[in-house]
Amino acid sequence: MSKYEPLWIWIRENGTDGLKLTYAEIEEIAGVPIDHSFLKYKKQLSEFGFCVGKISMKEETVMFQRVK
Repeated sequence: MSKYEPLWIWIRENGTDGLKLTYAEIEEIAGVPIDHSFLKYKKQLSEFGFCVGKISMKEETVMFQRVK
C-alpha cells in the first residue's frame, strides 16, 4: 500500500468525474504531507480509474479526472 492510497480510494469513492483539491485537502485526506514523491505515486491513481490533471504550484491545487 502506498502512502497516497487513502487519497486514491477517497477520489474513487467521491462519485464525480473530476475534482480539484488543494494541497491542504490532499494532506488531510491522505494523512501525509504532499511532497515530490507525489509525482512518482500519481501513476498508481490509474488503478483506481482516475488520472492527475493539472498541478498548479501557484494555487497549490491538483486536478483529478476520471479515465474513460
